[in-house]
Amino acid sequence: MRHLIGPIFTALLTGALALPAAAEFELGVYSGWQTAPASRAEGDRPGGGTYSESFDWEGRSFEMPLYYGLRGTWWTGERFGWGVEGTHTKVYAPDGARNAAGFDRFELSDGLNIITLNALRRWPNRWAGLTPYVGGGLGFAMPHVDVAPTGGPRTYGFEVTGPAARVFAGASYAVTERWSVFGEYQATWSDNTADLDGGGSLETEIVTNALNLGVSYSF
Repeated sequence: MRHLIGPIFTALLTGALALPAAAEFELGVYSGWQTAPASRAEGDRPGGGTYSESFDWEGRSFEMPLYYGLRGTWWTGERFGWGVEGTHTKVYAPDGARNAAGFDRFELSDGLNIITLNALRRWPNRWAGLTPYVGGGLGFAMPHVDVAPTGGPRTYGFEVTGPAARVFAGASYAVTERWSVFGEYQATWSDNTADLDGGGSLETEIVTNALNLGVSYSF
């Protein structure tokens, strides 16, 4: 699926540029604490055989490479907006379960990148200068797959692995006319099917949960 990266990215970028002209464009960047509940990973093992294992994923938000996100929003009016967002989430299989499944490495760590087109709703200056907002989006996952079966070839590279979605809710506070700070809860979902070097495969659905803090600039 690696050959799909360019066309899909181009399609998302074209869609973003085609959004209605807005009175306000807001660019935000954030980081925070990201986790992922357990899910099952299964597929064909390079060189033959199959595997199926439930991994209690580790997020390791504050280890390099860091967890972070970037969001661009065109506010078409006071309350509604459209945008594009990319989030560098991460998941690592814990050592015990990974080794039990027969892998030396099993992670989407640079990262499990989620790219979506978003719709947003806000309520300006609702509580003591705070502006609550909610949003959601649909798009695709483009993780950096880092998987190595014991004694087998290592897969190390970006792949487009399937559909993805996100939802988020939070509040922002205007520090100046253009600069704001914000905090939010965000969840993502992705359905991932990756090709492994040596003829193997990886299939897993992953949900992430995050508490984010960020800063945004409007113009």
